[in-house]
Amino acid sequence: MEANTSGKIIYDPLYGFIHLTALEWEIIHSPFYQRLRWIKQLGFSFYVFPGAEHSRFGHSIGVLYNAHCILKSIGMAVSDDELFSNGAKSEKALFHQSLRLAALLHDLGTFPFSHTTEMSYISYGETCKTNKRRNLADDHENLGSFIIKNTDYPTGITHILKSYNIDPQVISDWVKGVGKSLIGNQILHSEVDCDRMDYLLRDAHYTGLNYGTYDRSYLLHHFETSSIGNQDILSINKNAIHCVEDFLMSRFSWYSQVIRSTRGAKYDAIAERVCLYMLENNLILKYQELLEMIASGSEEFFKFNDFYFMGMLHKYYISGEFDKNPAMKDMAASLIFEKPCHSLKGEDLKQKLLNQDEPQKNEKIIKKSLDVYQKAVAAIKKKGDKELWIVSDIPEKNNIIFVKSKSRIVKSLSENNVLLTRDPVKISYGYGQVKLLAEVENSVISKLQDTYNFIPNIYCSSKAYEFLKEQNITE
Repeated sequence: MEANTSGKIIYDPLYGFIHLTALEWEIIHSPFYQRLRWIKQLGFSFYVFPGAEHSRFGHSIGVLYNAHCILKSIGMAVSDDELFSNGAKSEKALFHQSLRLAALLHDLGTFPFSHTTEMSYISYGETCKTNKRRNLADDHENLGSFIIKNTDYPTGITHILKSYNIDPQVISDWVKGVGKSLIGNQILHSEVDCDRMDYLLRDAHYTGLNYGTYDRSYLLHHFETSSIGNQDILSINKNAIHCVEDFLMSRFSWYSQVIRSTRGAKYDAIAERVCLYMLENNLILKYQELLEMIASGSEEFFKFNDFYFMGMLHKYYISGEFDKNPAMKDMAASLIFEKPCHSLKGEDLKQKLLNQDEPQKNEKIIKKSLDVYQKAVAAIKKKGDKELWIVSDIPEKNNIIFVKSKSRIVKSLSENNVLLTRDPVKISYGYGQVKLLAEVENSVISKLQDTYNFIPNIYCSSKAYEFLKEQNITE
């Protein structure tokens, strides 16, 4: 990174030169933000795609840039002279800067290997059990929000924001998607937002795959604002319908073929199980400990990254800590040495396209997959070999979708008008006419809006696989 005469500038492999304000420059050089350099964007996917070594650090700067570009596209950005000025800022400039900051800080609380170990902390639910942060999940969003609001000391994010007269609560609200402007929330959190716009292209770039690519320039050009009643919303011009469809289909394919691919997802599922075991046995930092470190300004927090997790894994593997649980030791070896494991096969474990609007039917299909897992667990338990292990990776929610179906939107409606909901893509036709993409007659997505991809995976050790074949539990 280097500074130039007009401010601070970095070079990004996707977008070229990105200019940063003095505040943003100070934030990315803070210890809290630098921690993101040591957290891989795609968890353990690098075992399958060796190029996938990129971090949350670069991704978050890319999200800032996309938020900036969307604001420019819809005419809500201020000039560069005003944005990068160190003097007093107008309300519009403050909105522009705040949205960039929220985009920059949206992943500040990311866990080691990103969402991989985060799921363990959510499952363990320590702070919910102790009622210290009731109704708040132990996830990266709440951890990031805590950092933004509770680090009012030198090098802390709260301290840096306040020194530039930025309200940390405002940034925290944006990060959580509950800011005062619906358009701001949509830019940061929707079916076509600045986060997804970056990670689809960035992940495709570093894995070397074409899944996830879309025409970013064309999409950016067609963002608009529309008025629904007295409320301004973010919409996309009808001329970009097929560009939006391409974006949504790319995301669907990306999650189906890369994120949920059995080749890579198995290591994430194993890491999640191992992390949960370590939490349950006090072998790894707890969520409450992280909060205390953050609030006290302890530099111990900055070690909470990929290297910390792998270091603890190596430590317990070598020291014999895992010897008391042979299955856990074998799982640890799978992560440390990329030791092969297997996926169970069978009719009830095949990928299926299901309907979001048929929950009862879907529950039966999910139950059949879970029954296979329970049958395998029971068989292994009966055999009594403590070295055998099996891990379930069966999603119980429809997480790979093109868009949320209109029926599901209506059921969860908090506004009187479906067009005022935050997440769904809205298509504008001019003269005040706006439709959900899911309702556009000439859109392929309108035919696929209720579809989701159910990908059940069950992984096991080589020895367990051979045993389960003998029991006719896997093909």
